[in-house]
Amino acid sequence: MKLKSGRTKSLFSTVSFLILTMVLLFGMVYGIRYVCYKQGDTNMPIYKVDTDDKKISLSFDVAWGSNNIDDILEILDKHNAKATFFLVGSWVDDNKELVKKIHSKGHELGNHSNTHSNTTALSDEDIVEEIQITSDKISNLVGEEVSLYRPPFGEVDDKTIDICKSLGYQVIKWDIDSLDWKEIGSRHIVDRVVRNSQPGSIVLFHANVNGVKYYLDDILTKLEEDNYEMVTVSELIYPDNYTVDSNGVQKIKK
Repeated sequence: MKLKSGRTKSLFSTVSFLILTMVLLFGMVYGIRYVCYKQGDTNMPIYKVDTDDKKISLSFDVAWGSNNIDDILEILDKHNAKATFFLVGSWVDDNKELVKKIHSKGHELGNHSNTHSNTTALSDEDIVEEIQITSDKISNLVGEEVSLYRPPFGEVDDKTIDICKSLGYQVIKWDIDSLDWKEIGSRHIVDRVVRNSQPGSIVLFHANVNGVKYYLDDILTKLEEDNYEMVTVSELIYPDNYTVDSNGVQKIKK
């Protein structure tokens, strides 16, 4: 009986030690995650800005087609709204005058890669080339440097973010996808954008989608009625002294 009791105590001690070890490891892992979340110590793109100001950024990805650009610019002018256009380098090659026109209207130009390649599948050298070539094309046309990068397909990894940081770019995504690329209909696009808009939101549109003039005007009218101001991404985000939490929300350091 004594031998059996000793084995039972030994087994109990071993199991208790394993449970305690697992609890400690679990606590360490999630403790680190919690601290990183609270401090904003994450390698994340900016999806949204933490602000009480009723400001929103409208962003247009421009990779194919040019038929809608004049309509978009006319509607933005009508509402005295400024937007950010993320340009693909190959599109810039074919639309130099439109690039200049967008810039002359006071809108911001961002980098959307040179060939719309998924950078998560590229080498470091190819990523740098995709970004730098496009920025050079844009700056040579408008005389200003580009500081914002939006990854094609929204696909981005730590490697791409680190390279962008080293080159001086902020990686920008969005917290509201208009879903215009799905061609869900103007009414649904308007409702989706207006209903989900919050101070600091960044909205994703695509410049080549059919019917943009039928929903963009309505969206701007409704956002104005809600007292929102439409500004460029660079005007919306904090330039320094900030953190980006695990949800991609940019916050001022406290």
